[in-house]
Amino acid sequence: MDLQLTGKVAVITGSGRGIGYASALALAQEGARIVITDIDAESAAQAVANLRAAGHEAIGAVLDVCNNEQVQEMAGQAMREFGSIDILVNNAGFTRDKYLLKMPVEDWDSVVDTILKGAYYCTKAVLPSMMEKRWGRVINIASRAHWGNPGQTNYSAAKAGLIGFTRSLALEQGKFNITSNAIAPGLIETPLVRGLSTYDMLRTNALARQPVQRMGAVEDVANAVTFLASDRASFITGEVLHVTGGRYSS
Repeated sequence: MDLQLTGKVAVITGSGRGIGYASALALAQEGARIVITDIDAESAAQAVANLRAAGHEAIGAVLDVCNNEQVQEMAGQAMREFGSIDILVNNAGFTRDKYLLKMPVEDWDSVVDTILKGAYYCTKAVLPSMMEKRWGRVINIASRAHWGNPGQTNYSAAKAGLIGFTRSLALEQGKFNITSNAIAPGLIETPLVRGLSTYDMLRTNALARQPVQRMGAVEDVANAVTFLASDRASFITGEVLHVTGGRYSS
């Protein structure tokens, strides 16, 4: 199936590994030119090398999405190298889980700022290119946790806020043929998740609550990203696509 992404330029935040890298690879396989960004320089460099070795066009930038100066530099680099920015995947984020009474303000700020301020800075930086071309896709990686999870007041609040951001942006930018959608993954088996001390408990809990009896893979989310980036989703905006194997309860 031709998703008509050949030549499109895609920026994916937090794409050195995991869901971000899988999304970058899937977009590249559809012909998009890729801007890898990650706060970890080694991960970013390795991701770019892997894409280039597979014959794809890719550049990389070390990026803290909470640093607006770095965001502006990344967007400028993408414009100089590729001439436009057509697709943005706001994927950067992480968890710092604790019950609220034990949560230091640093854990609240770091999680909420990375997810929400990062989406704000990055989206604001790429919109002018999309508006000029009157074509764009903003895809925000939310989470099933937007319904709330114990021990994740910071993460759940940020992901719920990202969905509100998604819907507001859809209303603002539709007239420019720019769509804005969110993807809410369930428990996805990434190296980071497998390394958690609570992995076995999380896996058991997820499988007990979802009809599809397997763990989610990064490719499941990447497939949703490529669909929403394509013209086959051109009449879809302001939506939340749950990639959870049918799991909705906590």
